[in-house]
Amino acid sequence: MKKVKVLYRSGKNHILGGVCGGVGEYLNVDPTVIRLILILLVLFYGIGILFYILAWIIIPRNPRHKFT
Repeated sequence: MKKVKVLYRSGKNHILGGVCGGVGEYLNVDPTVIRLILILLVLFYGIGILFYILAWIIIPRNPRHKFT
């Protein structure tokens, strides 16, 4: 049976809400790359902030990580 990947906010690799860390873990990419893409979206389009806030609300915390 194939293991299903689930998108969670990261408690291990987080700076603000764990969104970029969680997306990085889900895509097997360094979260720094995701953060840079988010910064570019904020600078050029201003929509990155909206995406981040919505993701912070919608994406659940990873139950296996300890959030501080």
